[in-house]
Amino acid sequence: MSTWLIHPLRGGVHPAQCKTLSNQQPIQRAPLPKRLIVPLLQHLGSSTEALVNVGDYVLKGQLLADSNYPISAAVHAPSSGTVVSIDPQPYPHASGQLLDAIVIDTDGLDQWCELTPIADYQQASAAQLVAHIRQAGISGLGGAGFPTAIKLAPKTPITTLIINGTECEPYITADDVLMREKAAQLMLGIDILVHVLQPENVLIAIEDNKPEAIAAVRAALAQRSYHVVPLPTIYPSGGERQLIQILMGQEVPAGKLPADLGVLCQNVGTLVAIHDAVIAGKPLISRITTLTGEALQTPMNLECLIGTPVSELLAFTGLQQDKLSRLIAGGPMMGFTLPSIDAPIIKTSNCILAATDAELPPPAPAMPCIRCGDCAQVCPANLLPQQLHFYALGDDHEQLQAHNLFDCIECGACAYVCPSSIPLVQYYRAAKADIREHEQKLIKAEHAKERFEFRQERLRLEDERKEAERQARAERLAKSKAEQAKKAQQAQAAGDTQTTTDDELKRLKIAASMAQVALKKAQKQFDTHGTDELKAQIEQLTQAAAQAKQALAEATAQASTPSATAPDEVKRLKIAASMAQVALRKTQKQLDEHGTDELKAQVVQLQAAAVEAKQALDAATAATAPAAVAEPPAQAVKPELSPAEQALKKAKIEVAMKRAALRKAERNEADAATLAALQAELTLAEDGLAKLN
Repeated sequence: MSTWLIHPLRGGVHPAQCKTLSNQQPIQRAPLPKRLIVPLLQHLGSSTEALVNVGDYVLKGQLLADSNYPISAAVHAPSSGTVVSIDPQPYPHASGQLLDAIVIDTDGLDQWCELTPIADYQQASAAQLVAHIRQAGISGLGGAGFPTAIKLAPKTPITTLIINGTECEPYITADDVLMREKAAQLMLGIDILVHVLQPENVLIAIEDNKPEAIAAVRAALAQRSYHVVPLPTIYPSGGERQLIQILMGQEVPAGKLPADLGVLCQNVGTLVAIHDAVIAGKPLISRITTLTGEALQTPMNLECLIGTPVSELLAFTGLQQDKLSRLIAGGPMMGFTLPSIDAPIIKTSNCILAATDAELPPPAPAMPCIRCGDCAQVCPANLLPQQLHFYALGDDHEQLQAHNLFDCIECGACAYVCPSSIPLVQYYRAAKADIREHEQKLIKAEHAKERFEFRQERLRLEDERKEAERQARAERLAKSKAEQAKKAQQAQAAGDTQTTTDDELKRLKIAASMAQVALKKAQKQFDTHGTDELKAQIEQLTQAAAQAKQALAEATAQASTPSATAPDEVKRLKIAASMAQVALRKTQKQLDEHGTDELKAQVVQLQAAAVEAKQALDAATAATAPAAVAEPPAQAVKPELSPAEQALKKAKIEVAMKRAALRKAERNEADAATLAALQAELTLAEDGLAKLN
């Protein structure tokens, strides 16, 4: 048999063991209670949610509650019966608070549901076994109740598996008698974990004050290569970090987990529960609990159902009420006063201590700290308890964390040796709770800050989007206005050119007409008087009229080009040609009646003028005909209205129509109701127009 080298534990104390009260007889089964109180929270982590309703009939082992959160453990029915309530019930906790629980009235049949064991665990994968263990609701049975499935899925490989059978707390013997009587089941439970974790070493640590348990475990080893390591009896050697220090000579750094060192610890009771879940298919619905203390007639270890009221267990072991001084859940070092005997047994209930006044006398009144340093000497976590106490009194959270408050395992060794009787652990627990509450508030505040900043960023992005859209609309509007202005300038330039041409033609026509009038007047005077001066004047006027006519013809020809000719010019030339024809016919008629030489000469001139007008009209018509086909007459460019301007225009039209309808009704002397309705419609239309303005 190989010997494993152990290392001394720093600190620690040697309180009276008082274990012989309860470990002198075998484990007994507690009677089935009439009512079971099954809390929804029996482990570290998130609470479960009930999957049954009031009035449901449940079978033993049936799933009652579960959670979607990873750090949680399922809850099962300890016996068959009917669910009578799901509400807050007494709970074994130092705070004395009530917690939600499923209350079952048992039917006495203790009828199991269908079980699903794993026939050959060696053929199952590690993931399948871990999932099966989680479904069985197994959590640590020797400490705080951390869900076992989480510990069996470490991020780093496990090289050393430590089985904790030390049970260093005074009075408690549940693990001691379990190792004596269920060593075979313990070995199979270890085999299952070895199959899952594949460790290099398996160490079974048992304090040397349990010789019967050490012998039973060694006898059950058979051919296994596991190491049974007896440890010196000292409190608190059973703490996880202290046990690793004793067996491995290593300290788990602050803020780290044993798995970070490749080490995993499991309690012997947890290993037996894993055996029952995998081999027998039974979920965790019972545990071994030590009922001890001199106030009991027959202290013993009971295998009791989860949810059994403590009062029924005390009655079964013969509680002597007159001797009872304190009723403690747990041991005298780390336990707490049970707030109610109606509280149930839960998965972490390893002991109920009914102590007399002589066993656990009331603590002496606390005195001021004398800075003796005894607490620092016995602290297994190498802390400074007196400094932690000082900072806890001042609520100095920063210094408490700087002095590693959360490395305190709350073993109570410091308070045990304190000559001033200061309840140090109570201060530490309260300080830890305050720090956790403060951190939760900070987390909520940070979450609220993130939500606020996210909202501000969302609003900023929305404003930027709207501003970009507004700028795009403004650019489109500016571009549209620029195009309209350009078209208007082009149209105005074309109009100015056309106006200049028309003005020039008009001036030349007036000049030609005036020349003709002057010529006619001189011709008439010549016909009357016949002087040489008038004859010379007529010749001059004839020459001036011919020049004016020639200038008009040239201007007309120039204006008849496609770029200058317009429909109005064509119309004017048509009128001029018609007037020339009319004047020619009138003069021809006078010539036919009188036959004078003057009329004959006038007819010749008018014929020439008519021919010229006809030629100018034909030229203008030919020039404008292709343009008329290719391009319609230029019109004023109407700017495109924006949606807001269109809505405003529509609102104005609607107001005008409503007013017209009202005036028409008033003229027709319509009835008062019709007038009132029309007036209301007009008011609504005017309000809408006012909003658009």
